Amino acid sequence: MEVAGISAPTVTVFISSTLNTFRSEKRYSRSLTIAEFKCKLELVVGSPASCMELELYGADDKFYSKLDREDALLGSYPVDDGCRIHVIDHSGARLGEYEDVSKVKKYKISQESYDQRQDTVRSFLKRSKLGRYSEEERAQREAEVTQCLTEEKTQADAITVGSRCEVRVPGQSSRRGTVMYVGLADFKPGYWIGVRYDEPLGKNDGSVNGKRYFECQAKYGAFVKPSVVTVGDFPEEDYGLDEM
Repeated sequence: MEVAGISAPTVTVFISSTLNTFRSEKRYSRSLTIAEFKCKLELVVGSPASCMELELYGADDKFYSKLDREDALLGSYPVDDGCRIHVIDHSGARLGEYEDVSKVKKYKISQESYDQRQDTVRSFLKRSKLGRYSEEERAQREAEVTQCLTEEKTQADAITVGSRCEVRVPGQSSRRGTVMYVGLADFKPGYWIGVRYDEPLGKNDGSVNGKRYFECQAKYGAFVKPSVVTVGDFPEEDYGLDEM
């Protein structure tokens, strides 16, 4: 006994066109009429539905037929998953015309004009005192920054230049060296400790972005936060580099 196959209500096809250099994979209902199908293709290829001519190709890219009956259902044609529907545009547009966004006229507005408009997101945030326009949130952020700086300064004040130290950064092996700088820096906010390592385990020579904070050999210098520096009796470790 033969059992008739039942087609799925939707079909996944590739869409190509004479206007685009790429293919799009889309899923459509088989119950769409060709006229309705063309309207949906407008958003894919950019061609007006009235200027479309449709061709159906199999998964092996073999031509099957034209989809030229406007009132026929898409499912009435031998359309199956993996097939390609090629859109031939007759509007006079050129290949790639809808792909080059550099040709799209862009609307520009000055910051002053944008600030004066009342129908923008920025205006809404200002009126509602939300986001960066919230006085409460801004005050809270400023308080957190001040507290962080205060804590860093307290930690930094306990560290003196010339002290031996050990740097313990989470996820890295401990490194010993000598404190060469304590204070604020131009490269990043907050308090920093400049360390001259005993071995070339650093990132600089005591200078960052052209500004010198202390002197040392290249790769021996580093800047770390006070929280990872422990000052104490840390003699230089013998790495056996002088042994032959």
